[in-house]
Amino acid sequence: MAVYTSLTDADVAALLAAYDIGNALAFEGIAEGVENTNYRITTSSGRFILTIFEKRTREEDLPFFMRVMEQLAANGFAAPRPIATRGGGFLTKVNDKPAAIVSFLDGVWPRRWDVSHCAAVGEALARMHVALDSFEGARANALSVDGWEALITPRLEEADALRGELSSLIERDMAEVRAAWPTDLPRGVIHADLFPDNAFFEGERLTGVIDFYFACTDALAYDLAVCLNAWCFEGGRYDIERGRAMIEAYQRVRPLCSAELKALPTLARGAALRFFATRLVDWAATPPSATVTPKDPLEYADKLAFHRTAHSEADYGA
Repeated sequence: MAVYTSLTDADVAALLAAYDIGNALAFEGIAEGVENTNYRITTSSGRFILTIFEKRTREEDLPFFMRVMEQLAANGFAAPRPIATRGGGFLTKVNDKPAAIVSFLDGVWPRRWDVSHCAAVGEALARMHVALDSFEGARANALSVDGWEALITPRLEEADALRGELSSLIERDMAEVRAAWPTDLPRGVIHADLFPDNAFFEGERLTGVIDFYFACTDALAYDLAVCLNAWCFEGGRYDIERGRAMIEAYQRVRPLCSAELKALPTLARGAALRFFATRLVDWAATPPSATVTPKDPLEYADKLAFHRTAHSEADYGA
């Protein structure tokens, strides 16, 4: 989350006039993440999150994201519930940009996490996949193999500027992952961005999953690979106990088939390339006026170094 679009009291009052959720008592920008502008709004009827969609989010994809959250909330999964306007839709405009208001979830994202958090995320991810099993509609993953190659290839010199001779390693990663990328795994709607700042906890209990604005249709096991990258490294070192806890908790809800397990090293390496790619772009492109700090691409360069040495699912704790 981040703040790229500044709002006044009058802007918020005009926005809320389109909803039946009361008048604004307070609002504040949320200066975390890198993609969209987010505000926490307190009204006379409760707390809500306003998201103004910026950058990579395409307006034509927004109805898909809203329906994903709506189905999850209807199935009892702790996801934000889109709030309808008086006209019945979930989308509106703020400063000529698309926007939506969703329900507020209690809890905070963990600044430090351990095996128990990883297990909770694994279980929640599997429950999310099951809850979306009957979802009608699809959205292609724009940040799969073609997507990350398109972002990285023109910026290989920038990769070398971050770390000498990094570009040759990344080119090898892209070629080897493309050659091994699986195309016949079980598919469905995935979150695709379940990082620690998108999971809320109260102590060790997971209370909610947020930020579904990269949700898409892809291999379900790829979503797990994203989480292994996001949650199971410490200082560039893969923590196999965290990975084992996450995978076992996932499989208690939705068992992985043999093909998914076999593909895990390739999926994890590809997920690392995906986040290296977007971080490489954001490192240079984030405007100085934005209330956000871009994330370091070298974190994922270090994770890729581990993935090059992984030969089977056992290296991840499966």
